[in-house]
Parts: sequence; C-alpha cells; structure tokens
Amino acid sequence: MIKKTLYFGNACYLSKKENQLKLDYPDEEGPEKTVPIEDVGIIVIDHRQITITHSLMNALLSNNTAIITCDESHLPQGLMLPMYSHHAYVEKLNYQLESSLPLRKNLWQQTVMAKIRNQAMVLFNLGVDVEKMGYWMRSVRSGDPDNYEGRAAAYYWEHWFKSIEVETNRGRFEGPPNNLLNYGYAILRATIARSLVGSGMLPAVGIHHRNKYNPFCLADDVMEPYRPYVDMFVWQMVMENEEVDELTPELKRQLLTIPVMDVIIGGQDSPLMVAARRTSASLMNCFDKTERKLLFPKIQRDEK
Repeated sequence: MIKKTLYFGNACYLSKKENQLKLDYPDEEGPEKTVPIEDVGIIVIDHRQITITHSLMNALLSNNTAIITCDESHLPQGLMLPMYSHHAYVEKLNYQLESSLPLRKNLWQQTVMAKIRNQAMVLFNLGVDVEKMGYWMRSVRSGDPDNYEGRAAAYYWEHWFKSIEVETNRGRFEGPPNNLLNYGYAILRATIARSLVGSGMLPAVGIHHRNKYNPFCLADDVMEPYRPYVDMFVWQMVMENEEVDELTPELKRQLLTIPVMDVIIGGQDSPLMVAARRTSASLMNCFDKTERKLLFPKIQRDEK
C-alpha cells in the first residue's frame, strides 16, 4: 500500500481520534478534517505554532510513520522514527550488528556501482558523454578504496549544473537549486530510514558512513543510488519554473511527491516508497546471509 506524505505549513492542532489523524485550524469552522493514521507514511511539520498530541505521535510511530520537523528557514531539520517496527527486531538487529567487514565492504561496492550507474543514466539522458562514468562504475572494488564514487560525483555535478546553465556547486549551503535538492534529499532520507526500521535495522549503524553525530548513517548509505531520482526530479522543476530561489509552498508540494514517483526495480514499475522497502528487505537478507545481492532501482534510457 502506498502511504501518504502530509505537509502542515500553517498553525494547527493535530490530535488522534478513533485511529484518525484529526486536524483543527484556529478559528476555522466547518466539517471535521481527518486522515486514517494507517494511510500516513511521512508527516512534515513546518510551522512554530503547530501542536501535536502525544497520543497522536505514539499512534503515528506505531504505524512506522516518519515525522519531519523544519527549522526557521523551512528546511527539514529533525526526523523522528519508531525505535523498532519489526516483530523480530532483536534477531534482525543482531544480524546487522554482527555483519562482517568484508560483507559491509561488498555491500558498499554494490551501492556505489548502483549509484554511479544511475548518475550516468541521468547524464546520458541529458546528452552528456558518460564513457568515463561507465569505466568508473566497472572499476569499483570492494569498499571502493579508489574513491570512484567521489570521482564520478565531481564529473556528474559539473555536467548536471552545466545542463541547467547555473554557475554554482553542489553543497548544503550553496545557491539554488541546491535548496530544492536539499529538501528533496531530506524527504528521500526519511523514506529510506522508515523502510530500514520496517525491516528491523538500526539506521544509525552504516555499512560505510561513520559519524558519531549522525544517527542515520545506514539511511545515508542506502539512499545513495536513489539520489539521482531526486536530481532528475529537481532538474525538471528547474526547467519548468523560472524562479527557484525561494522554496515556495508550491515547490515544496511538488517535492513532497518524491516518495510516490515511479521507478523501475527488479524489472517492474513501482512507487519509490515501495522500492525503498524492497531495497531494505534485500539488505536485511544480505545481513542474514539468505541473499548476496542488493536490489536497487535502475534509471532507464530516455527513449524520446
């Protein structure tokens, strides 16, 4: 089932009523606004005067809903997830924590190869020569000791920004359209983290990323091959909008549809949110040694 992504950008009161998320706006009369909690996958809270009850938060987390809070600049800042949502959580967690270094290096190799492949397909569809990208992808070794991920990223972003004729660099604090990319990546990160928890894993323990200040290292690992989908999405937004300097409510609304965008995984069309669950399940199967290959979506050639 495809879960909904809900965005709240005005002062309101969110509460629980009979397994429904109930929405109340100050001084507003009319029919009661409710959404079944079981239908909600991600919630974005983007206003200082939003109140959410503890009962509702408990119900949302029990439903494995990711709750995102935004800062004064209206950019995603915090992410709340359930401690666990898999019935065999301890068993699954032990598989993850006891995974060997060679296995984690192999998983990172697969992840980097999938990421470079998808980046190459983005550039190919933009008319860019991707011969180097193909070579780097095929050259990735276990653990990527030669940092082909970094080489590919430098080439990728140089040509991605050239394609939209914008003189800036990729970075968290760089100019537009980095604001769109950052927002999209935050939504993607929440989607991936939610899927990892659903498969019984701890998002803080990565296969490659290591940062004592980052509680979502594994999510940052697994989302890498998915990032080019956000890049494609933002590229299209830039082409269709004359002004992207400000992250307007309409631009946010478009970015919030990322979890339901169509991708191809395992040869089948699938919403990104469902694909993320399949990727997370394949990762857990690698940890428990029932599989050896990670399942990632693949960007296709543009036949137009």
